[in-house]
Amino acid sequence: MMKLVITDLDGTFLNSKGSFNKERFESVKAALDARGVKFAACTGKQCERVEELFGEAAKDIWILGDSATRIKHQGEFVFQSLIPNETGKDMIAKLESLGLDFTIIVCTDKAAYIKNNRSELEQKIVRGSYAVVKEVAEFNEIEEDIVKITIFDGEKRCLETVKLLQDFADRLYLVASEAAWIDITNYGQHKGATVQHLQEILGCTKAETVAFGDGFNDFELLDEAGLSFAMGNAFDAVQAHADFVTKTNDEDGVLFSIEKLLSLTAGA
Repeated sequence: MMKLVITDLDGTFLNSKGSFNKERFESVKAALDARGVKFAACTGKQCERVEELFGEAAKDIWILGDSATRIKHQGEFVFQSLIPNETGKDMIAKLESLGLDFTIIVCTDKAAYIKNNRSELEQKIVRGSYAVVKEVAEFNEIEEDIVKITIFDGEKRCLETVKLLQDFADRLYLVASEAAWIDITNYGQHKGATVQHLQEILGCTKAETVAFGDGFNDFELLDEAGLSFAMGNAFDAVQAHADFVTKTNDEDGVLFSIEKLLSLTAGA
């Protein structure tokens, strides 16, 4: 029996324009509600940005945001795992020592911080995933513990850059979700671990979970589902990892697959 549907957003649920078919989603969500199935978004986006994207519907979905370091539901945080401030600043120092001109995004429970020297284009890209963004001259100004650190590299070197950070692998979780992005979270804190927390909260099992993903940071998410789908636009390795490959994100692949599952289990 299906009790939880959980999907990545960028490249999976969201189309290439960063949006989704709202009318079709409302129909699917109503059908899930009628079955008592919970819907969750698991994403690198800031929880507040996910709320902006879903509007009123955000009140009734589970948000595993900020690279799945936090769970938010009905406007309240019910779980979070933070990087100690000192450890986070050690990583920031390492990143800055590399001498690569990428954008470092340091997220806390207050805001997503970027340096005040980033270009307008980079600022726009950051604001596409973060609702609350503040600029600082130096990251040392940040005093609170850190939700996550994210790298955006327009030169698409992240698959190589992440290899230079492995001396932190015993203190932090590091993943290049694709060539332009790296996510850094608290040790052991990835999408799969947070899905396990959500399953405990909801009282559902792996076998009762359906998951969708497209990127290299979705392996653990897919592993926590009894039925996993990779998008038609997903990386080959992700497609090979999933149980099934569905349509692309520009073809409403997630909603299409949920509709098919609901029709196959009608009356069950």
